[in-house]
Amino acid sequence: MARVVQTASDVPNGLPEKAGRLVYALFHAITRVFSIVLLLATWEILARSGAFTHFQLPALSDVVIRIWSDAVSGDLWLNTALTLYRALVAFAICAVFGVIIGMAMSRSVITNWFFDPIISVGFPMPKIAFLPVVILWLGVYDVSKITIIVIDAIFPVIAATVIAIQGVERELLWSARNMGANEREMLWQIVLPAALPQIMTGLQVALPLSLIVAVVAEMLMGGYGLGGAMMTASRFANSTGVFAGILEIAIVGYCLVKIMSLMRRQLLIWHQESSEPTTA
Repeated sequence: MARVVQTASDVPNGLPEKAGRLVYALFHAITRVFSIVLLLATWEILARSGAFTHFQLPALSDVVIRIWSDAVSGDLWLNTALTLYRALVAFAICAVFGVIIGMAMSRSVITNWFFDPIISVGFPMPKIAFLPVVILWLGVYDVSKITIIVIDAIFPVIAATVIAIQGVERELLWSARNMGANEREMLWQIVLPAALPQIMTGLQVALPLSLIVAVVAEMLMGGYGLGGAMMTASRFANSTGVFAGILEIAIVGYCLVKIMSLMRRQLLIWHQESSEPTTA
């Protein structure tokens, strides 16, 4: 009897090939979260080992129980919503006005002359130093918190926009002019599409920065929000509440970064980077 050798191509629907892709995808997913899982496991083991007191390092399981309790009571959703509201409103302001100012600086010598010294001095300095002034002028409510976030997060957007527009290839501009494009068409059809990848990079820097400053402002100014809840727990020596706040902020920040990464892929689907391998 002849021996039949079965190859991958003989198997219905190419099952071995599909299984291989599935195993590879599963392995890739595990390797991407392995360090996080290892960190969380180490946290739980150290907390249960007795090397630290519960006040110094509460167990991860206790922190998760505290987060669940906050979620059931509604405090988690209220605090998260307020922090996201402040961060996202400020980010939207930074995105609009940052791009407008950056475009104006790139297109106008007078505007660049006016704003360039401000950007050069303000970008590297810690803008949170303006917080006492903002409190004196605007109080301790949402307007002041959003204002300090805008002051801090708008600089990366302006800088990225200026650098992106100045880096547009001159050949593109010359070709467009030779084909009869006016200034408005040049801006919307040539300059902005070419500069968009780097502008998006500036926005990707500004978004997590907005969340960071929102939390810091809430911690310093009080009130509801993730930062305010952490400070309240700290005042009552509630270590579990403080670590719960840290974990909540980490999860919210991770989700924001991933959402922004997906938006970048959709907006730049025409760009060559969308076809290149990415670790995002």
